[in-house]
This record gives sequence, structure tokens and C-alpha cells, in this order.
Amino acid sequence: MPPPLQGITVLDLTRVLSGPYCTMLLGDMGARVIKIEQPGKGDDTRSWGPPFVEGESAYFLSINRNKESVTLDFKRPDGRAVLDRLLARSDVVVENFRPGTLGKLKLDYASLAGLHPRLVYCSISGFGHTGPRAHEPGYDAVIQAEGGLMSITGAADGPPCRLGVAIADIASGMFAAQGVTLALFARERTGHGQAVDIGMLDSVAALLSYQAAIYFATGFAPSRMGNRHPLIVPYETFAASDGDFVLAVGNDDQWRRFCGASGFPAGDRFKTNAARVTGYAELKPLLDAHLRTRTRSDWIGRLGAAGVACGSVRDLHEVFADPQLCARDMIAQVEHSRIGALKLLGVPVKLSATPAELRAAPPTLGQHTDAVLQQDLGLDATEIASLRTHGIV
Repeated sequence: MPPPLQGITVLDLTRVLSGPYCTMLLGDMGARVIKIEQPGKGDDTRSWGPPFVEGESAYFLSINRNKESVTLDFKRPDGRAVLDRLLARSDVVVENFRPGTLGKLKLDYASLAGLHPRLVYCSISGFGHTGPRAHEPGYDAVIQAEGGLMSITGAADGPPCRLGVAIADIASGMFAAQGVTLALFARERTGHGQAVDIGMLDSVAALLSYQAAIYFATGFAPSRMGNRHPLIVPYETFAASDGDFVLAVGNDDQWRRFCGASGFPAGDRFKTNAARVTGYAELKPLLDAHLRTRTRSDWIGRLGAAGVACGSVRDLHEVFADPQLCARDMIAQVEHSRIGALKLLGVPVKLSATPAELRAAPPTLGQHTDAVLQQDLGLDATEIASLRTHGIV
């Protein structure tokens, strides 16, 4: 069976990460994604690097598969005419301009909904399209800071830290893709599209989950605790004799199994999680001393056999050598028009009947401009040449 979004056309007006991540997810599930890029420049991330692979940015390559690239200056009348024709053929628009920017061009949802009542229009911005901060720009590092993530990330005696990936952008892109699919599902019932409004600050706040619950319950802001969990002990990184590993004891039964498999002399002092949390200052040094006595692989073998969750702290070389990822098709390969064989991450959502497809490599700038203008809009070679001469495409 075809993937679930086959037959859906997405007009992608996004750039950088949050929007392209959203449209990549939609493309993976079968949607046709037409990515509109600025002539001669393209998505900002095309120039981000090194590393570059045959002149193509590794960053851009990571989030733009399953898309067609069309260069188009839609701020000019002839370009806008082309965009309007593409809009008429689209089910979804995704954009991540600052609120108000597309309104000046009559390309916001309010301007388009009357002409295209079935259109699903997704906007991703720093703070959403309502509220006192709606018109402020949003950048991942700033949103991680203002959303509270940095305040709870890092060593207790160290500075606040941002995550090793742009989690505010990525989470916003994931929520946006969810919003688009929900709006498409609702359209099947109502016959009408709707606006999907995603704020990066909202997305990060939603990730706070139990940390927010701690604040709501106590009135005190949680502090940084390094790799330690605030509510579960032991649930953090420990040093074995040859490197770090993570021990995740999620309940009291696992604690008993941990003690039995590791030979840790716990006694009755720490038999409940509550006792381990309140007695952390006493327990942690005892665990540190005990776990330093063996290698990571020894501990992981012993504890894993006992059903205690644990794992090495691995670098990406180790991660991508894991046969589990290969077995799950999480390392994929596509043929790129300039690079040749290109490795990409696979799709983590595994559907049994309508699986995702990696149909196409990330496009070169404007790779599909002529094909879309000819095959979708019926323009001939002379008309396309004129648009190109005038810098429209």
C-alpha cells in the first residue's frame, strides 16, 4: 500500500530547521513537498558548514530529503503569479516567517483561506501568532534559554547548558507535522482546512513535563542536577573502571535485581525509591565506589542479564556501528544527483501496512524548477527562460 500522505501536496515556504524538519516528516510519509527557495541563494542552511559534501551542506542534507526544490522570487508580481498557481494545487502550506511578514504580502492564512477553503496552513514561529511576544524572532538557543531547558541542563555546579541538538527547532517541527496531519484528518470530516499555529516557546514548555509538575507542586524551580533524575535513584551516569555508563533503576523491583546482580550491599536503608531519593547524598558515594570496580561491558552484561536497564555512553561512531540501527533501517542510503551514494538517517515511525519511503535525496538548489513549471503549471521553455532572465526563478 502507498504511504499514508500520498496524494497530499505541501507547499514549503520554510527555511533553516523547524519548518524543514516538519516538511521532511510529511515527505517521508508520502506527501509531495515543493520547497520554494530564493533564486541564487536558497535555504540559509545551504551555506552552513563545513562540513560540505561535494559542495552540499551536511546540515541541509540532514533535513531536506523527499522534497523538490523550486527557486522563485514570490515578492515580485510574476513570481507571485507562479506561487498563486502552486497554491491552488496545494493541500498544505508550511511557513516559518516572523508573524506579520507574510501578511504584508497577502500570503497569511486570513488572506488565503477564502480563496482556498480546504487549505491547511501551518505557521511556526518563536512565540506563536498571539500574545504580547508574538512579533519577536525565535532562535533555538534563545528559546532553550527562555523556555527553561537550559536552567535544568548541566552540572549542578556548572553553567546552564543547551542540548547537543537544536531541540526547540526539532520539537517545534515535530509538533507542526502532528498539527498538519490532525488538520488533514479533520478536513476529511468537515471539508475545510484550518490554521495550525506552532510557537517554539510553547513547544519547549510542553517538553518540561515532570519538571513543570515539580514546580507546580512545590512552587520551587527545579535546579540543574547533571545527569541525575530528580525523582528516581539511581538513574544517572556512573564511572566504571574504563568509562561511563548509564544506570536506570526505575522501580524497587529493579533495585533488588540490581543489588543481587551487582553484589551491592544495600541492606534495608534504601529499599524504596523514596528512601533512595531522600538518602541520595549517602547512597551516591557508595554506588560510585562499587561501580568503579568493573568495566562497562562487565556491568552491562551482568545487569542486563538481570533485567536492569543500563548502557554505555557512546559517541556517534559507536552508535552507528550498532547492528540494531541497521536492523531497524535507521541508516539509509539514497542516490544524490551531485554526491552519488548518500547516507541519511532512516524514519523512526514504522507503519506495518503503509510504511514511510525515502524516495528522493535532498535536492540541489532549483533542481526541480523547470519540471514543476512545465509539468504542473504548463509553462513552456520560452516562458521559463524569460522568468529566469528576469531573476524570478
